[in-house]
Amino acid sequence: MAKTHVDGLTLYATRWCPFCIRVFRTLDTLGLEVDIADPTRDPAARDALWQARGRGTVPVLRIEHPDGEVEWMPESADIVTWLRAHHG
Repeated sequence: MAKTHVDGLTLYATRWCPFCIRVFRTLDTLGLEVDIADPTRDPAARDALWQARGRGTVPVLRIEHPDGEVEWMPESADIVTWLRAHHG
């Protein structure tokens, strides 16, 4: 099954974090693809996460709304709920 790329979404996550894996599985189940930023491998992603949230914990979904507003959503359960509600 081909995945649908969702513009305006960036998931700040690592491949080894169990909470991030929960979000990755939801993306797979929904057939979605988003931009991924790994703050452990990408200094610019780490800096952006720290600047926006004041901490480096993942997962965090960066949502760029059509009106240009940017929302940073932490917590895997909240991210999964949001993805299902908006793209499920």
